[in-house]
Amino acid sequence: MTDRPAPTDDDVLGGLEPNQVRLRFAPSPTGYLHVGNIRTALFAWAFARHYGGKLVLRIEDTDVARNTPDGLSFTLESLRWLGIDWDEGPEKGGDFGPYQQTERMDIYADVVAKLLAAGRAYHCYCSQEELEQRREAARTAGQHSGYDGHCRMLTEEQVKAYVDEGRRPVVRLRMPDRPIVFDDLVRGEITFLPENLSDYVLVRANGYPLYPLVNPVDDALMEITHVLRGEDLLPSTPRQVALYEALAEIGVGSGRTPRFGHLPFVMGEGNKKLSKRDPGSGLGEYMQRGFLPEGLLNYLALLGWSIADDRDVFTMAEMIEAFDIRKVNSNAARFDPKKCEAINAAHMRMLAPEEFGSRMIPFLAKAGVLPAEPSAEQRAVLQAAVPLVQERMNTLSESVDMLGFLFVDDAAFSVDPDAAAKVLTGDAGAVLEASVKALADVDWTTEAIEASLRTSLIEGLGLKPKNAFGPVRVAISGRRISPPLFESLELLGREKALHRLEQARASLLAG
Repeated sequence: MTDRPAPTDDDVLGGLEPNQVRLRFAPSPTGYLHVGNIRTALFAWAFARHYGGKLVLRIEDTDVARNTPDGLSFTLESLRWLGIDWDEGPEKGGDFGPYQQTERMDIYADVVAKLLAAGRAYHCYCSQEELEQRREAARTAGQHSGYDGHCRMLTEEQVKAYVDEGRRPVVRLRMPDRPIVFDDLVRGEITFLPENLSDYVLVRANGYPLYPLVNPVDDALMEITHVLRGEDLLPSTPRQVALYEALAEIGVGSGRTPRFGHLPFVMGEGNKKLSKRDPGSGLGEYMQRGFLPEGLLNYLALLGWSIADDRDVFTMAEMIEAFDIRKVNSNAARFDPKKCEAINAAHMRMLAPEEFGSRMIPFLAKAGVLPAEPSAEQRAVLQAAVPLVQERMNTLSESVDMLGFLFVDDAAFSVDPDAAAKVLTGDAGAVLEASVKALADVDWTTEAIEASLRTSLIEGLGLKPKNAFGPVRVAISGRRISPPLFESLELLGREKALHRLEQARASLLAG
């Protein structure tokens, strides 16, 4: 938690009415979202929903080389799965579209023309070689090595000479010769001195607009009031503030500079910033493993924010109610996979049994254990199994190993070789034979099954429970770890249970 005093809503809103709040989430269409991007989307969504404002989804696809063919569909699928809904953007429309930057090129060209005409931007004809030579000279002299303003005040004759040489200019923004100061919603007042702020490129020499142009232009035209983004982008913020001021001067947008909040880094192993290449960084992995979206979001919210000092588990509705951007910690947050799984497990325990059973079905179906639309009988078995596993599972994909044995046909059933090697040895043959006899005519209820097996295996054979019930568990489930044994036998049914016990015994006899 930060040490700054709790702000008022007026401090955060800056004179706006709560329902005037407009935030944006602006991913690039490069595939499933990265957990750092998801946290940004989550905080922007919670901020907008807390005040009754709007969240705009904008697709920043001007960096064509990074885009993937299915990137947009993956991005939308990611947000839908997470439950982060947007008010304007792809599939929703809105008054400020189009919402894909590659469809807004004419808008950017028009804005650049106005900036040039107003003298807020200028053409720069410096070659890369010339720029690097001057930067190296500045570095050698111990000076700032950014652009030195060489083309700021070119004469008509100098411009003509460059053009005659065949040089194609970039467009640079004319940065103000004064400090740029802004009040960051997470970090407080931040000042950038003019000697550290160079005129930067808005448009490449081929006429293609760059991110430092299109992002603020879109924010201005879409009337974005608050911008939440990662702290890695903080060095570029004074450039954006300067461009917002220039846009206001030429009449582009509302004339209002958004309030910024720079979110702390998410760190991975080795105290390094979590990258897209790191295991556990991509949303697709969590979807495949069977995390609940509400569990994953709950954990990501904890990477910089908390609902209370003594509470880690909460619903998204509770987060929206309590969210305050000024309570986001500015210190880097470490991604802990074990805690993420524990938070997810807590949300699994919170599900109603019927809901928990329904959420397991897609994973059981993908593994071929159940059809996509289970029969009434299969659903009944699944729901009966829920109380046996809901407190034991951390992710939904664990349902395949935990419950698959209840649904597979005997022809498809197999025993894990490692389990067989460790458990189906020694006295296992005698245990399986005694188990078949004990269960042959017993009433098929959990209580009767337990009583009969305890009498036969513990009292009759003189075995400890582990040695008595381990072979039975492996024989009927195929694994060393399963739901409670006696309840599992009842759910599996007499016919299947006895058949599997006999098959396991026959395998032992066959060597």
